[in-house]
Amino acid sequence: MSAPRDPSALFISDLHLSPHAPATAERFLAFLAGPARTANSLTILGDLFDYWAGDDDLNDPFNARIVAALHELSDSGVELFFMAGNRDFLVGADFAAAAGIHLLPDPVVRDIGGVPTLLTHGDALCTDDADYQRFRTQVRDPVWRTMFLARPLAARRREIEALRARSETEKRIKAAAIMDVNAKAVVTALTTHGAHAMIHGHTHRQGRHEHLVGGMPCPRWVLGDWHADRGGALACDVAGWRFID
Repeated sequence: MSAPRDPSALFISDLHLSPHAPATAERFLAFLAGPARTANSLTILGDLFDYWAGDDDLNDPFNARIVAALHELSDSGVELFFMAGNRDFLVGADFAAAAGIHLLPDPVVRDIGGVPTLLTHGDALCTDDADYQRFRTQVRDPVWRTMFLARPLAARRREIEALRARSETEKRIKAAAIMDVNAKAVVTALTTHGAHAMIHGHTHRQGRHEHLVGGMPCPRWVLGDWHADRGGALACDVAGWRFID
């Protein structure tokens, strides 16, 4: 008989899985085979992969191993949800089917423990970074997406790797505050969607913050990134909301 399943929801983001970081991938696979099996649901709020060139890359051995492990978790009875991040926004229906996962729009409001909660990757809230927001608008455009995915897979990989290298260079010269979320953008998002809490990733700054929205304190939970020696989840269950390793 299998272990009893806790009435819990788990949230993770920013794993940036890549064959170049095998220890991080092994940590994630152990999480899927262990703690995640006792939850009711697991929601991935973007940047599961360091990059995703398109669903025709599903046969890559590394990608295939990750996708198979997700499907095994789904088959065990855990409901899986995925929201695209800035690294894997090209994930599509073929990936979802192969992984046994439900795709979520960004943003979306879900009932988490009786609380209307706004889920988002988080990059759209970094409104102080005007250059990034222009880039985000471009690559999220359906026309751009169709044209990019029409290119050969190898060409897409090369361009994405070049964009990643440029992004890392730009990060080193940008002020840290610019790359964090804008507090006014957070309050606007909560107000617009009628949410009383928010969960997001992207900034890699794990923590809990509180915002006043219409006089009501609304918590904002920021998910951390994963590495070989660290990586955890936000758990929401009858005991409350908390970070777990």
